Parts: sequence; structure tokens; C-alpha cells
Amino acid sequence: MSIQTVKTKPFAGQQPGTSGLRKKVSTFQQAAYLENFVQSLFDVLRAQAPSGGDLGAQTLVLGGDGRFHSRGALQTILKIAAANGVGRILVGRGGLLSTPAASVIIRKHQALGGIILSASHNPGGPHGDFGIKYNVANGGPAPASLTDAIYERTKVITAFRLSTAPEVNLAELGEVRMEAMQVKVIDPVADYVELMRSLFDFEAIRRLLAKDFKIVVDAMNAVGGPYAQAVLEKELGAPAGSVIRAEPMPDFGRIHPDPHPMNAVDLVQLMNDSRGPDFGAALDGDADRNMILCRHMVVGPSDSLAILVEHARLIPAYRDGLVGVARSMPTSTAVDRVADALGIPCYETPTGWKYFCNLLDDQRITLCGEESYGTGSNHIREKDGLWAVLFWLNIVAVTGKGVGNIVTQHWRTHGRTFFRRHDYDDLPTATANKLIEDLRFFSQHIAGKKFGSRQLIEAGDFDYTDPVDGSVAAHQGLRFVFDDGARVIFRLSGTSTEGSTLRVYLERCEKNPQRHSMSPDLLLAELLAWADGVAGIRIRTGRKKANVIS
Repeated sequence: MSIQTVKTKPFAGQQPGTSGLRKKVSTFQQAAYLENFVQSLFDVLRAQAPSGGDLGAQTLVLGGDGRFHSRGALQTILKIAAANGVGRILVGRGGLLSTPAASVIIRKHQALGGIILSASHNPGGPHGDFGIKYNVANGGPAPASLTDAIYERTKVITAFRLSTAPEVNLAELGEVRMEAMQVKVIDPVADYVELMRSLFDFEAIRRLLAKDFKIVVDAMNAVGGPYAQAVLEKELGAPAGSVIRAEPMPDFGRIHPDPHPMNAVDLVQLMNDSRGPDFGAALDGDADRNMILCRHMVVGPSDSLAILVEHARLIPAYRDGLVGVARSMPTSTAVDRVADALGIPCYETPTGWKYFCNLLDDQRITLCGEESYGTGSNHIREKDGLWAVLFWLNIVAVTGKGVGNIVTQHWRTHGRTFFRRHDYDDLPTATANKLIEDLRFFSQHIAGKKFGSRQLIEAGDFDYTDPVDGSVAAHQGLRFVFDDGARVIFRLSGTSTEGSTLRVYLERCEKNPQRHSMSPDLLLAELLAWADGVAGIRIRTGRKKANVIS
């Protein structure tokens, strides 16, 4: 074995987005593209290391969702880590680690951090997307200060270091040496299952599943399958086959691994059958997102967060109550009303889980979530799809009520928040940026004006000052708030790999129970027309409607 120093040149655009660096597989397949980014990461870690630049005393965690290009990428990262003097790496067997499990393992083993290979809910396969992100010692995504430093390093890198050691057999548990680095292949599921046992009333859920209560969880041919099988079928006694599409595949079986009704059509149809299961759920590519269903109903992610907060005291881990909650700015205000009723603070943050982590670490919040099907708590520093499934099952088991009854009771108590997200994908970046720029200028002149029966009371950029460290995140979306609480929000996505995605969020709360069964599209039509009118979406983009409506 020896260590090589390989000359290289910078690649443009290696700037991590909302959750790491995501690009097309073909981009990552370019010679030295991954190597440059990983070496830049280690250069920054060495510069910030508490041991005077020595990484030999540090442990890192490595794994991912198993998507196409992962196998070779894992070996490359191990060789770069060894060449950079890392002391120890814990890697999931087969290279697999769900994002929530990676956070569990980082925290349990007091690692310096972890490298996660995933593009989350983005499509996989040779023509799909690939991603890499770094999570820090608290188990959460790297803060902007670290990702900015990595990006700056990628712009000036001239060489990377690489071990010539043979590849590591990741299929078997055990330990090997690569240079001076210890590589330990671990069970990717065990630590996660152990933590779930400590949070939930497994006996109550077992009793529920022992009755004639049928569940189905769609793992979407992604990494969540082995976790869901281990917990739901092996631990809790759900019949074999309750977890469907459970085997992780590099191309996710040619489906879009995003837990959304448009991508889980078979599951939605199954739940709409009068003889179908009582409870349904879907996980995404790296198992950090979730969609909850019951017969004839998909629970909106904003509602799901609000309901978990409302019933948290039924769960052993949260029996003493919540210190506070948080939601991303585009997420509906349903959880705000629950927090107000409970007398606890509700924080509004930019999109991106890293913004929740400071609040969690400072013990200002216990639960948090976002409208893109992500929920989580202080048990880790990532959103956690299977955790949310267990939370719902625990509520059903304790209350004896079905999901549909729990949702409708929540609406009767707190009002129903009608919510829609319209995604306009793959827009030319210049077009999307100009739309936002013009809308920002427009917003400076319309606050206080009336539009039909509504008066606009707030308009402009959402800027966030972190209450813990004082850091500022500016231009996090344009927010328009009306006097009846209705909101329209415009935001460019940070997870696109090609072009730009414009997201338009529409929201209004309806207190009258007789209107709770009305169509969200009907009740939000006026807001959608207003949004299109002020932003000129159809004229600028040529799109008559959004690609995806959530």
C-alpha cells in the first residue's frame, strides 16, 4: 500500500445546496469530480480539527441509500480518507445507511461526523441524480459556515491524496486496515432499532398489530426497506409482506422515490379500496421522509406535524411534554395553532434541516417538521421517516382511533388548514431568478393594499436570524400574508440538479367544520390566481400549470 498525490484542477459549481452537493450521475462520473469534493472536505476538516490538524484520533461514519454510482464512490472515499490520515471509519454493511440511521450512529459513537451518499427523494439510476453531504458531530447537516468553506476550497484545489490499497469487502461485518485507518463494517440497522425501542411503546403497537389491524409501508425500493422490515415485521409482529418494495435497488426499480401521491399511485389505490389496509405509509430514497395514509385519505405533511405535536404526550419519549416546536417557513401554520393551545413556542425557520439543529441542541424545541414530508425530533438531528410511522402507530394504539378520525378531530379542534404546493420544475435559471427579482421589487410597494376581500398585511423576503448563534440567513423566500391569515409564498428550491424549480405555496385556514370536506383546489383557487397574476408565472414560463401539485 502507498499514498499517491494526484494533481487536479477545480470544477465549477461544487457548491452544496440545501442538503449537500447534488448533481446528475454523469457529472459525478467525471474523472476527479468526486475526489476533488471529498479532498476539499478533508482539507477543511483538518483545518478545523481540535487535535491540531490530526484526523488520526477521529471517527467518521460512511454510508448511503445505495443509489447508482454509490459502490465505486464508497471505495474512493475510503481511499481518500485513509490517505488523509483518518483514524477510523464505521461503514454500513453493503454501504447502506439511511440518513436517520447515520445521525443515530454519529451521535452514539461520538464521531467527528459522517459522509452520506444520497440525493434523498431525487430519482436514481444511470441517468438519475447522485449526492454527497457531510453531517457534523451532533448528527445533523453541516452548517453554512462549513459548506461555504468546502466550496471555497473546491475553487482552488490543486491535488488530492489517494491510497492504493485494495478495495474493502463491504458485504461482510468485520474490521480491516487501510493504511493506518481502521475500517469497521457494521450492521446498518441495529443502533437505529435500539433507539426506536427506547422512544415508543412497542408493547402497545404489538397489541394493535396483533388485532385485525392491517398496515402497509411502501419503502419504494430504497434504503428504508431493511429498517422497516426489522422494526415493523421482526420487532412488532406485522405480517411478512407488510413492507412492500423493501429491497434497495440502485435505480429504485425505475420509480421516483419520493413519498408523494403522484409517485405512490399503487399505494394510494390500495388505501382507497374499502377492503384495503387500515394504515399506510411511504418512505423516500434515504428514509428521512414519510407520507401517512388511511382509507380514502392522504394526511398532509403539515397536518401530520401538527397532529404529532398535539398527541406527543401519548408517546413515552415525550410524556413530559414539549419545550417547543419548529416548522420551516413554507410549512403551513397548522402547528402554530397547536403550539399556541399548548402554551409552547413555535419557531419559523428557513427550509433546510440544519436550521432546526441549533434549536434542538439548545433545547428550545422537541419536535420539528417541514411541508416536504419531513418530521423529526430531538432523538437525532435529521428528519426520520420510520420514526414518524411509529409515532402514528403509537397514537392509534393508545387512543383506539383510526388515522382518519384523528385527523378530522384535529380539524374540528384547531380548524383545517388548506394547503397546496405548486412546483414548476426545470425552469431556465435566468427566468426563475428574474421572476423572483421582479417579485421582490413588487413586494416593496404593495403591503397594506386590498385585493378583493383580503388586505395584504405583510410582503417581502423572509430573513432569519438564528436565536442561538445570531447567524443570519437572508432571502429565504418571498412571503405574502393577508389579514385573514392566508399566505402565498414563492421560493426557489435548493435540491434541483438541473435548471431551477419554482415553488409556490398557498394556504388558508377554515374554522367552519361544514367546509372541511371541500376541495382544497377550490378553496385556494383565488390565491392561486392572485399568485399567477402578481408573478406572471404563465407568461414568463409558458407553463399553464405546475409539474407537481402537493
